[in-house]
Amino acid sequence: MVPANRIGYTELSIELLKIMQEVITLAIFVLFSVLYMQQPIKLDYLWAGLCLPGAFYFIFHS
Repeated sequence: MVPANRIGYTELSIELLKIMQEVITLAIFVLFSVLYMQQPIKLDYLWAGLCLPGAFYFIFHS
């Protein structure tokens, strides 16, 4: 068996795979907490969401 990250790494950079993982995880967490746990959307979700484009910028800037 070949690990999924090895397959993805042949097509995308490891940095891009990590950013994609974080975006997917945050999106699922927000949906889970709002829909299933019935929590209101908090400002913390916005700040976490804004950190991801910043991470993308710093990884691919150089």
